[in-house]
Amino acid sequence: MRVFQLVRRLTLLGGAVFSNPALADRAAAERCATGLQPMGLQIFQRALPGVLGGASVADAVRSAALSMAVSGAVSRDGARQAAEAAGGCLALTGRPG
Repeated sequence: MRVFQLVRRLTLLGGAVFSNPALADRAAAERCATGLQPMGLQIFQRALPGVLGGASVADAVRSAALSMAVSGAVSRDGARQAAEAAGGCLALTGRPG
């Protein structure tokens, strides 16, 4: 009886882990981000928590890039190019654009 319950719990747990697309999608997005230029990677890292929290990719990227541009860390044109690259990777999370 205990073995049956253990097997059942492991099966349910395994199904929950492997059927959760967010885990695989985040991994794909992070793999993509390894190919970004440093500025794009920084935008990606700043925007990822927002995207995973439910924000749209566009809103999260815009917020991250804008804060970097306002702080003087990057020019507007540089931020725009890096944001586009980061947005492509963030889109792999499967969240709305």
